[in-house]
Amino acid sequence: MIQINENFPKLSDSYLFSEIAKKVNRYKEANPERNIISLGIGDVTQPLAPAVVAAMHKAVEEMGEASTMRGYAPESGYLFLKEAIIRNDFHQRGISLDVDEIFVSDGAKSDTGNIGDVLDAGNTVAITDPVYPVYLDTNAMAGRAGDCHNGRWSRIEYLPAVPENGFIPRIPDRKVDMIYLCYPNNPTGTTLTREQLKHWVDYALENKSLILFDAAYEAFITQEDIPHSIYEIEGATQVAIEFRSFSKTAGFTGVRCGYTVVPKALKAFDKTGKEYALNALWNRRQSTKFNGTAYIVQRAAEAVYSPEGKKQIRQTIDYYMENARIIKEGLNALGYTSYGGVNAPYIWVQTPAGISSWEFFDKLLNEYQIVCTPGVGFGASGEGFVRMTAFGTRDNTIEAIQRMGR
Repeated sequence: MIQINENFPKLSDSYLFSEIAKKVNRYKEANPERNIISLGIGDVTQPLAPAVVAAMHKAVEEMGEASTMRGYAPESGYLFLKEAIIRNDFHQRGISLDVDEIFVSDGAKSDTGNIGDVLDAGNTVAITDPVYPVYLDTNAMAGRAGDCHNGRWSRIEYLPAVPENGFIPRIPDRKVDMIYLCYPNNPTGTTLTREQLKHWVDYALENKSLILFDAAYEAFITQEDIPHSIYEIEGATQVAIEFRSFSKTAGFTGVRCGYTVVPKALKAFDKTGKEYALNALWNRRQSTKFNGTAYIVQRAAEAVYSPEGKKQIRQTIDYYMENARIIKEGLNALGYTSYGGVNAPYIWVQTPAGISSWEFFDKLLNEYQIVCTPGVGFGASGEGFVRMTAFGTRDNTIEAIQRMGR
């Protein structure tokens, strides 16, 4: 008799964004004449930078010639891309990394979910609340979350990030083994200063904990005191893995490329106390389960760091951040309370009093044909909020706010 992983039936029937898509599709079928504007799922709308497209074309041509054709890529990434990553994302910020500490992949979502392969199911896990669902769901799949009662998992340490604490999650008052932090934050769009992030690194050093730091939105930071990498904090290479993505930075949602940094100084232990390098374990995992990101894609990612690529991508980021300003200022003018939108492309909007997240979602869809993301889908502390994204077109962004103003 074939037996299933019994952790899977403990999950909700569908992933948050799948549920939203079903609702929107049902509305479209019933109202085919209505023009729906999506400020919900964080997909991009602007085209790839010309420098990136040119690099992809050149790589395609190389693949068509026997002398320059590539087969399987190195599972941790081509040297040309890893060197560009280190030079541009880290060395310029005073962070020293080696090429074998960089692992190129098909995106941060995959790596944040897959990292659990090298970590014991008995580890205790802390997550902010609200939280990007992948962190919670993949730990539930692995058996680290325990059982779910009324939307709360028995073995998870929830760290509320709410207006009352300025969206700064508290340091756990007990020892936890794995800590998920995403800054700039998805979904709230808020950030931690260097001093605030240092408290987490100090906690991890003291408790031999592992910080899983998702920096997918670092390119959207505008304020000086906001760290772009956790490795800007002294001691972080001993306690943190960092995940990066080209999806929102360079519009690679459909191209798929990201990378994970696993420092060689980062150690973990077995049940006897024997020490292991997580870098070596992750490399072993990747070499077994991953055949490498496509050469064409890695050449495209390399072009992100070219002089013309940097300029073109900065223009696109500025475009989205102008959308964020339009949404945030427009909502504030209409009397809504909102957060984020300054160092991140997300605006966290408080619903009118007495209206739940899903009720407000339905109201925006049915009355204004606007799609948002219900905050409660990110956790209990997200109830009473919705997330809006700045990744739409300028015209649609302006139109959405005008519709709400009517």
